[in-house]
Amino acid sequence: MTQSHAPALPAGCAAVIVAAGKGLRAGQPLPKQFALWRGKPVLRHAVEALGAAGVSPIAVAIPEGADALVSKMLGGIADIVLVTGGATRQESVARGLEALAAHDPHTVLIHDAARPDCPPDVIARLVAALAGHPGAIPVLPVVDSMVIAREGLMEADAKREQLRRVQTPQAFRYADILAAHRAWQGAPEAGDDAQVLRAHGGTVALVDGDERLAKLTFKEDFVDQQASALPPVRTGMGYDVHRLAAGEELWLCGVRIAHDKGLAGHSDADVAIHALVDAILGAVAAGDIGQHFPPSDPQWKGASSDRFLVHATKLANERGYAIGNVDVTIICEAPKIGPHREAMRARLAELLNVGTEFIAVKATTTERLGFAGRGEGIAAQAIATLVRL
Repeated sequence: MTQSHAPALPAGCAAVIVAAGKGLRAGQPLPKQFALWRGKPVLRHAVEALGAAGVSPIAVAIPEGADALVSKMLGGIADIVLVTGGATRQESVARGLEALAAHDPHTVLIHDAARPDCPPDVIARLVAALAGHPGAIPVLPVVDSMVIAREGLMEADAKREQLRRVQTPQAFRYADILAAHRAWQGAPEAGDDAQVLRAHGGTVALVDGDERLAKLTFKEDFVDQQASALPPVRTGMGYDVHRLAAGEELWLCGVRIAHDKGLAGHSDADVAIHALVDAILGAVAAGDIGQHFPPSDPQWKGASSDRFLVHATKLANERGYAIGNVDVTIICEAPKIGPHREAMRARLAELLNVGTEFIAVKATTTERLGFAGRGEGIAAQAIATLVRL
């Protein structure tokens, strides 16, 4: 997500992000604020956008029981306060504001998690407007003709020159919006927080919004926007080496091969699959095999590398990509790979859930040069080409 530059915010600017809704209209397996959009959960985009603008701390109102899920989604982001949301948006905002009281902010932004792309220059305009008013909201003009409808019939014209489309984040002096929410308790549900402030006697300034603040609402918003943002093809490369040792099993491309030595490692040491896992992870910029399956973790002792490959493929799918084709080269003097090539292709195809026509397995030697030439170990390199789903 590309952000424009904006002036630094003054100290004491906090935020409440509302992420406690069900988001059912978006047609996602999770509430829309937790669904993937452009490779990351929508909520993480929203939090990162505010954090990049200098907003801290950020209170996030979430559904009851979602603490573990959200903590994982927001892993690595500092100054997050998780709050269990209420039955309505307004209750969730009120709880978020109360949670920020210990931090004593001067300014607070109240933002919908379903608006993941938040330009920092809009935030700067909002905060600047608070110098003259206790509240400020971003708006866009209405370009279509508008009417007032009643029971399916046009009742009257609406003057579009007097109308604006309201977005979030909305900015407020913290003390004013907190007092307004406390005074509103028990009243009917408000449309947004600007209405709460106005009902308490506060004025609300209007600043220019941005089309990038569009709210993700329907299934098409995820499919179309995510697809348009992803390149159609991505490529990654992997390389790995393991030592040959007596008394070990030899696994290559998920196939066990009879040999007088096997590959030594923390897992089953399938050097070919390890190289392929790194290639897939590299194609979607998801780190390397050591980050996902560290050799220091005892749970991976002797583990089948098949699991690593399935995990990498799942990550690629979650980020919007499928396997296009893979090309694996095994570098060794012995054993001979040719007799096992088709079994290797079939096993990799099974693990990657593609046809064997998309799997290449090759072998070469080093003309008896180096560790591979001396029979001390086996190396493998792999290239994975991923295509957009």
